[in-house]
Amino acid sequence: MAQVAVLCPDLLFGSKLEGGLRAAGHEVTRYEDETNARAADAEVLVLDLGAEDLDGATLVESMRADGELKGIATLGFYPHVEQETRARAEAAGIDLVVPRSRMAREMGALVERLAGAASDA
Repeated sequence: MAQVAVLCPDLLFGSKLEGGLRAAGHEVTRYEDETNARAADAEVLVLDLGAEDLDGATLVESMRADGELKGIATLGFYPHVEQETRARAEAAGIDLVVPRSRMAREMGALVERLAGAASDA
């Protein structure tokens, strides 16, 4: 079980993530904006890279520069048609970047994988 912070302004998909991750045994806190998510105490930070009012790549770069992501794995998801978003996220150092459809199908396993890797580090 991992402590997970979900930064997803989309009410429907954010609720789906929250419920699915809880069902997989994780403790989840969902945030709608980056201000509160920056202060999250989590093992895994999940980011909606397709959100209109959120630049996940820039946020992760900033948090890494400020030392806020020590011991926190990052998982970003994006609309599959936005390959530029994927490339920016990978360049920013987000640990795992997946299409939104894969996130919906495999959310519990993806978070578990990252939480396990973070605890091994």
